[in-house]
This record gives sequence, C-alpha cells and structure tokens, in this order.
Amino acid sequence: MPSDPVGSAPQAAPPATGECLLIVDDEASIRDAVGEYLRRRGYRVLAAAGGPEALACVEREAIDCCLTDIHMPGMSGLELAERIHARDNTIPVIVMTAYPSLEASIRTVRSGVLDFLVKPFDLKQMELSLRRVLRERALYTENLLLKEEVRAKERLEAVNRELLSRVEELNTLNRILSGLAAESQPGGVFQRTADIAREAVGADRAVFFVLPGGGEEPVELASSPRAEAEDEAGRRELGEAAGRAAGEGRAVLLEAPAAGSGPPARYACRLASPLAIRGTLFGVLAAGVRPGGRRPAEKDLEYLGFTARAAAGTIENLALYENLHENLFATLCGFVHALEARDLYTRQHSSRVTRIAMIVGETMGLSRDELHVLQFAGPLHDIGKIGIRDDILLKPGRLTAEEFEKIKEHPVIGANMLSQLGLWEEERRIILCHHERYDGRGYPEGLRGEEIPFLARLLAIADAYDAMASDRAYRRRMEEAVILRILNEESGAQFDPAVVAAFASAWREGRIAPASASPACQAPGS
Repeated sequence: MPSDPVGSAPQAAPPATGECLLIVDDEASIRDAVGEYLRRRGYRVLAAAGGPEALACVEREAIDCCLTDIHMPGMSGLELAERIHARDNTIPVIVMTAYPSLEASIRTVRSGVLDFLVKPFDLKQMELSLRRVLRERALYTENLLLKEEVRAKERLEAVNRELLSRVEELNTLNRILSGLAAESQPGGVFQRTADIAREAVGADRAVFFVLPGGGEEPVELASSPRAEAEDEAGRRELGEAAGRAAGEGRAVLLEAPAAGSGPPARYACRLASPLAIRGTLFGVLAAGVRPGGRRPAEKDLEYLGFTARAAAGTIENLALYENLHENLFATLCGFVHALEARDLYTRQHSSRVTRIAMIVGETMGLSRDELHVLQFAGPLHDIGKIGIRDDILLKPGRLTAEEFEKIKEHPVIGANMLSQLGLWEEERRIILCHHERYDGRGYPEGLRGEEIPFLARLLAIADAYDAMASDRAYRRRMEEAVILRILNEESGAQFDPAVVAAFASAWREGRIAPASASPACQAPGS
C-alpha cells in the first residue's frame, strides 16, 4: 500500500498542470488514495478497475499518463501497456507492483513502460517519477511535432517548387500562343515561329523547315536569329534532326557523338518536332544548342512540340482567313463592277485609280504592307456609290447642290459597309477619308493635313487625276498639261504636297499614262 498521502507529503500549493492521468488497479483503496493525492496536486484523474475499462477510457479521453498495477485479473498491466502503445505510443505508462522481479522488470522495458514503482511506495516519490515521465513525454511529443513540422515544411516547399514550375510552364506556353497570335500575315508566321521556338527552348538557333514531299530533304524556310549566317555543318546537323523527326513522326532530342569519334559537332544537342496540318506532315521545327550551352530537358522538347502544334493551328487559321478575305473582296469587287457597268463613263475607274495609286506609292517607297492595304482599298474606294440613287449617280448633266450633298454621302456608306463585316479597319478609314482635303475643306469629317490617313491622301490624287483624265457625261477628258497644272496649283490646298511631287515624278518617268483599259479588279496580292 502507498504511504499516507497526507502524512508523507507537505501541504504545498498544487501545480495546476491540468494533465489527465489514468489510475488502473483492481484495489479500490489504491485507486482512491493515489487519485486523491494527484487531484490535490492539480492533475485531472480518471480511475479504472481493470484493463478493458482502462482501454475504454483511452478511447474516450486524451490521456497524458497511465499508472497501472501489473497483476490484475483478466488483463495484466503489461498487456494493457502494450495495447495502449499500439493505439498511441506517446502515452507513457508507469507500472505499480507488490512483487518485483528481474523478469518483470525486463518485461516492463519490452512493453514500453517508462518507470517501475514497488508497492508500498511514497506518494511524493511517485509524483517525482510522474513529473519526470511527463517531461520526457512533453519533449518526445515536441520532437514529434517538430519533425512533423519539418516534414510539412518540406512538403510545402516541394508543392511551392512544383507550383512555380507550373506557373513558369504556363507563362512559357502563353508567350508561345500570344506571340503567334500577334502574327497576321501568312508569310510572317514562319519567321515568328522560329523566333519563338529559339526563345522557348533556350536554343542558339531555331529553323523552320518545310517538307517538299517525294522523299526530298527538308528545305529551310526561316531561321532565328535572322542576321547570323549558318555554316554548312550546322545546316546539315539541323537538317538531319528535322529529317529524323519527320521520318519517325514524333519529337526527337539528339546529342552529338562523343569527342574523338569524328569532326567536332556544331551543336551539342538538337531538338526537332514535326508539324502537321489536318493530319498531313507539313514541316519540321528544329533547334540546336552549341557546346557549353544549357543542356535541353524533356520539358524543352515539350515546348518545341507545343510551338509546332500552335504554329500549325495559326498557319491553318491564316489560310482560312485569307480564303475568307479573298472571297469577301471578290464579292465587294463584284458590287463595284456592277456599279461601274451602269455608267459607261466611269467603267474601270476604280481599277485605274488603284493602278495609279500603287505607282505613286512605289515612288514614295511604301512598305509591302502599305501597298497591300492600298491595293485593297483602291478598288473599293467608291463602293459606297451603290447606295446613291441612279437618277443622281447617272445624271448626264451637272448636279445641283442638293444632289451633290447626296453624292458626298458615298464615303460614309462605303466605310459603313466594311464596318459591318468587322474587318479591314485601316482600309475602311481610307475609303471614308479619300475625299478629305489637305486644307480641311473636304468631306465627310473636314480633316486637315496629317489628320487625314496618309494612304487616303495618296488615293485622293489618283482619284482626282483619273476623274479629270476620263470622259464624263458632262465634259470631255482634260488635256494632260491642264491636269498637271491643276494638280500643282492644288498642292497644299486639296492635295498633300509630298504626294503631288511623287505623282509628278512618276508622270515624268512615263509610268502614269492617260486613262485606258486597265486590268479587272483583283484581290490584293493576286
């Protein structure tokens, strides 16, 4: 039996620790004496008469320590310790026994018991043992928590690394898509694809090859960087990679042979990915990394394949757009032909104006894109006249002021027609502004000087020249000298002086002839 808790322990203030202790003993007097003492010391105490009842307490409650007798009917204290540790190995167990032996001591250690009290024991000594065990448990639990925290931190860092990798991957894919989406010309998409591929995989060079078919070797269509010349060995190595990818129908990553097995390789690594449009192999995108550069990874091969697939979609979409563009242009040209066919005196006027405008534009050094826009807007500049009544449009004599106001509506009507299609904004502005004057006295918006789109200023002089150089219902064509004098007098007033000078230069060179039969309306670029 334990010593008298009152007589053997001084009346000190309880520690109020709040730990929950489980006392297990088949003798009620021991449970009561130990429990009363520990309650006075500030512990929360539960009591059980045997192993099964103790296990039920462990299931229900958060136990911080268990004090149990070894010899109990039904389930021994050592078996109880093993069962408790099987459920929660952080709960320390202290055994109490009146029959100590070496064998029992060994068994307690094997069962995970942390201390061994021999009955009768001093309650103060028991509390010291209990505090030591609880401190060890606290340290053990803290250690477990720290380990779990470290593991959680490592898992979080791994997740963060994975997340950053995914974000970087998405950014790369987005740059590829947005870069290709910014290309609106079919001819430029090949160069743009090569530029994007080189950046995406960190290569020193990227080449867009087209496959001519019939077993012929891939042909280089565009390369990046553009300014850097490639030697024959480099071209051959990238061409071989392109042929390998085309032959296998999949992306490939090739490494240069080991040193000493042949002439030095131009590229240490080569990547190539086939490009198919509607299931038909069209080309190959290849990239090379020189010796000493970053070795490409599988992810780079995925980026190259993604670029090839995105480029295939862009090429196909541009081809469909061009087809739509040409069909719409042909339809609108049909309107122009029908309009001009109604008036013998203006027949082929739009074609002649386009031809003259293109000559002046070439004289002024316009870019290919600007000439393309002009070649589209020229044939359609008067399409708005389809909305003017025949009695005004085909009137054989001069128009009244009211009738002329109606005629002045045709630029707005034509611009609105294109606006409804949702295409060709630059061309729409040219059609809208081709009757504006340089001095601001034109129509429909009264724009002045640089406010007028440049190509509209250029088209205006071609339109005026052909109108004066053609027979009309109310007059015969003017003499060339008279026309040139009028154009020169209107320089800075009706017309842009720079455009007048370019027109005069082309006329003196004999490139602009009086009105004559001109080719039928053709789509730009045809």
